[in-house]
Amino acid sequence: MGSGRYRFGLFEFDTAARELRREGMLVRLQAQPAQVLTRLIEHAGEVVSREELHRAVWGGETFVDFERGLNFCIGQIRAALGDDSTTPRYIRTIPRSGYQFIAPIEKIGGPSAQTVTVSANRKFLFATPALVCAGVILVAFAVGARHWVRSWQMSKRRPIVAVARFDNETNDPGMTRFSDGLTDSVVERLTSSSRGRFDVIGNARILRLPREQRDLSAIASTLHASYAVLGQMRSDGAQTRILVHLIRLPDQTHLWVVRIDRPLADPLTVESDAAERVSAEFSDRLMSDSSGSPLPPAANR
Repeated sequence: MGSGRYRFGLFEFDTAARELRREGMLVRLQAQPAQVLTRLIEHAGEVVSREELHRAVWGGETFVDFERGLNFCIGQIRAALGDDSTTPRYIRTIPRSGYQFIAPIEKIGGPSAQTVTVSANRKFLFATPALVCAGVILVAFAVGARHWVRSWQMSKRRPIVAVARFDNETNDPGMTRFSDGLTDSVVERLTSSSRGRFDVIGNARILRLPREQRDLSAIASTLHASYAVLGQMRSDGAQTRILVHLIRLPDQTHLWVVRIDRPLADPLTVESDAAERVSAEFSDRLMSDSSGSPLPPAANR
């Protein structure tokens, strides 16, 4: 379809600037997810393979964690659009193939739309140019002010959650791959469960630093994060203990801790189950805390 501005549902996306807006308000979308969305929109209705997205976003680079990286991007896009992988309105997963942008889409910003506006007002422009110009300026100012206020209010309402790389404290270097995978899964599940209520950052360099170099105050100020998620992996006999902390920034108050003791006979299942539980227990709590409401009671388990 080529580059330009496109409208679908309540959203507009500029493939050149890679900016997503909902009813005129800018929606936060990181660079790589924006590149993936650009490719899907430019090929709307077509199945875009995972390999093609790899080339479009990462070029010819060998990216060892490409699968997790692409899953992260798709999760970020779905969260920004309020989409659900089980009942998609915008992006459909084609198993073992790739993804397809399925929503009706309209290219906007062409000359025809501008021509209609000018033609409709021609006689008024000719009769009272000063009055019309003043009116246009006032309307533009009012619209701009409204969008600015709504954007400011939205930014105040939507907290940012920073997910730091989980720490492998098992003394087994081979477990680092599992702890990294669990980190990415928690980012993906939190992003999917946010439904536009909060933003998730998980791939910033400051979040990948070792524990001894980690500075929560710097994370809060650099990423404008209101909350941090910290995870630890420990050995406890035949079991592996996973501890995941939800922390309010910048005062570094613990709001909740999830503890999971499981054998790692099936690491992928443990990774998926743990990420799902963290997302379920953290999402409502951070939203309640950010709004000043009491935290939900602990679930029976």
